[in-house]
Amino acid sequence: MRCGFCLPACPTFRETGLEPESPRGRIALMKAVADGVMDPDQAFADQMNHCLGCRACEPACPADVKYGQLIEQARDAIEDHADHGLPVAGIRKLFFKGVFPHRGRLKWMGKGLALYQKSGLRHVVRGSGLMRLLPKAMREMEQILPEASGQGVVERIGTFYPAKGAKIARVALFRGCIMDVLFAETNVNTVKLLSEAGFEVVIPTAQVCCGALHAHSGEMDQARELARANLKAFEEAGVEYVVSNAGGCGALLVEYDHLLHEDAEYRELAAKFAARVVDVSQLLVARGRIPAFDEAAASGSEPVTITYQDSCHLRNVMKSSNAPRQLMKQVANATFTEMHEADRCCGSAGIYNVTQPEMAGQILDHKMVHANRTGARYLLTSNPGCLLQMKLGVLKHGDPEAMEVKHVVDFLYERMADRSDP
Repeated sequence: MRCGFCLPACPTFRETGLEPESPRGRIALMKAVADGVMDPDQAFADQMNHCLGCRACEPACPADVKYGQLIEQARDAIEDHADHGLPVAGIRKLFFKGVFPHRGRLKWMGKGLALYQKSGLRHVVRGSGLMRLLPKAMREMEQILPEASGQGVVERIGTFYPAKGAKIARVALFRGCIMDVLFAETNVNTVKLLSEAGFEVVIPTAQVCCGALHAHSGEMDQARELARANLKAFEEAGVEYVVSNAGGCGALLVEYDHLLHEDAEYRELAAKFAARVVDVSQLLVARGRIPAFDEAAASGSEPVTITYQDSCHLRNVMKSSNAPRQLMKQVANATFTEMHEADRCCGSAGIYNVTQPEMAGQILDHKMVHANRTGARYLLTSNPGCLLQMKLGVLKHGDPEAMEVKHVVDFLYERMADRSDP
């Protein structure tokens, strides 16, 4: 199929108007390399890496081309022959193999970040000018990082949380890696919100990173190793659903069946697991006893306006864009205003805003024009990367005192009219 329906859906094509910057163009480049017409040189690698991987092209495609799988395969092939310099190779190895797969090391990373943020060291580093040694994108990210912690959701509330009232179902929380370091409070609020809605929640301690960052960066073998570990951890939990509160994680979890489709030992288990993965908002709407939400429960303030930025992977892969909106519209004293082009990528895309800061910045600039026009007091989203990117957008192009960026779970939990532990 070469119809071009994907072109207007693609953020990089919209920014540049160049055919190679579109899904159709990138697929043509992949085919040229596969057919031996073109060498997989650095220019080819750069073009593949310039894709955000937002997968907005997939819903637009009448032929249902699985572009997300194609781009991941292309990046995996590129990494098999990549010749990274020592600094880049060292950083990739440190994080992809040395940190993300290991829960204990993530906790120490969280403790280290918390020490940096709370001890006064952050103020010393910023005042000394040392931050100028870092690339601009990393300096900007440092400014908007939330308070880190070495105490994740399990350390805070344990591995089991009962349902409030009659139990609807037993579910498991996928707590993520970065999510449990920088957004541990959101994980806690997710569990408590599920409990209020009638779900018994377990948190398997053997679970590891989902592997999304690995898959998006061409480290497919490592992603498969992590997937196998998660399949074992959650199979033993005996749950009806595996709940995600991060669109990026959920999008890979729901495709574990494809990730391991050539693995005879895990293929069947992966398909069973993928069928049970659901976003927290979707589960609440589909089966939960949705509690009453009231803006006054959080602040007692005047009615506020709220808006929503879609997580690309939640919308385009997990097919859940209506559920968060349904929940937000049930908050008393809050007016939901739809943001123009809320379905367009914000430029975060995992670590894209660090590896491709120029394009990410252009996309964010345009996004903030639409966000500011809503006049919203709260800008909500369903993915940690989107949340950080939009916080950066408000810092650079808005007013942090007038607009606050929050995870939709945190916003809803804080506004439960009758909030109590079971």
